[in-house]
Amino acid sequence: MIKMIINLIKKIVIGFFVLYGFNLLVSSISILIPINCITVGTVAFLGIPGLLSLVVLFFLVK
Repeated sequence: MIKMIINLIKKIVIGFFVLYGFNLLVSSISILIPINCITVGTVAFLGIPGLLSLVVLFFLVK
């Protein structure tokens, strides 16, 4: 049980840093994915495909 909680926290922290790094890398072309619970959760559970889907949603909404 403790191992599952630690893995969940690891995924959330990694998801946060992936979003933060992505925002730093693409800030020059004015793409900004907000860092909140929904976006971090999406990246934490879906990984890179989740990040790509957030980028696609950014372009669809904009």
